[in-house]
Amino acid sequence: MKILVTGGTGYIGSHTCCELLNSGFDVVIVDNLSNSKREVVNKIRIITKKNVTFYKCDVCDKYKLRKIFDREDIQAVIHFAGYKAVGESVKEPLMYYHNNLLSTISLLEVMKEFGCKKIVFSSSATVYGNPQKLPIKEDFPLHTTNPYGSTKLIIEGILKDLYNSDNDWSIAILRYFNPIGAHKSGLIGEDPNGIPNNLMPYIVKVANKQLDVLNVFGSDYKTRDGTGVRDYIHVVDLAKGHIKAIEKVIKDKGIDTYNLGTGRGYSVLELINTFVKVNKIDVPYKIVERRPGDIDMCYASTEKAKKILNWSAKLNIEDMCRDSYNFVVNSKKNKKSGGKHESL
Repeated sequence: MKILVTGGTGYIGSHTCCELLNSGFDVVIVDNLSNSKREVVNKIRIITKKNVTFYKCDVCDKYKLRKIFDREDIQAVIHFAGYKAVGESVKEPLMYYHNNLLSTISLLEVMKEFGCKKIVFSSSATVYGNPQKLPIKEDFPLHTTNPYGSTKLIIEGILKDLYNSDNDWSIAILRYFNPIGAHKSGLIGEDPNGIPNNLMPYIVKVANKQLDVLNVFGSDYKTRDGTGVRDYIHVVDLAKGHIKAIEKVIKDKGIDTYNLGTGRGYSVLELINTFVKVNKIDVPYKIVERRPGDIDMCYASTEKAKKILNWSAKLNIEDMCRDSYNFVVNSKKNKKSGGKHESL
């Protein structure tokens, strides 16, 4: 069965492509490379020893999308493509609404034209806003605090309306918590173009001496050590959750939403200290003022995904920290050696 993966050269997308190929699916990647690199396609091939088809294409481009659907026998879609930086979305809201909404509508219209009505959508825990209690369950009230989260929530609404209009659709909405880590091979990991948006890439940059010190935003939260607590999940566990979700939408019609997290929260200082311990490297940090909008604690209830998808996270915080640093060390080695891989 052939699965189209939009944003398939990105961080989560590339790991999901590896898991899809290892699970026996054929994979077609569509990505405009705005926040990723083409060499990732080759790395996916090296990791899986399987072929993957790649098209450089913006998902907003319906003409090109139609050509891809016409050429490839696409039977289901995993939709990752979209802008994802919270801070940038606050500064550039129109850019985020334009790209994230139009690309999704474009994709859904082309899927409908070709009778492909099975999709897994990459949503986010940001749709919960500042939850009143923990752990966060899928039926909690939804409220966003930034344009990025709002685009995810609007798209969730579009998908629900689409299913209500046509019950032949099969849709899984996956709300991620905080993915970190990298593939054990060290070939793929979190490698954004430009400024990182998440904590782990900054920890790694300090460990790698690309930055002098890590800023820890706030130490007066109502948590065990005063720093913010988040549900960190290994990106490989997250990718495996997509395999369970795609199997579900292939088998059953309907629409449903699932949290993908570990169900446990770790503080910023716990993450830093674990990284230092497992990698035996220093990460200097300093406490600075809180960032506006950051909340005390956020972690998932994972019972629904466990019950319905038969999925749960297996890798722990030590694995996440070890694999994150291994990716950076391996990337430095590849740059020194010229990165000898087969040509695209």
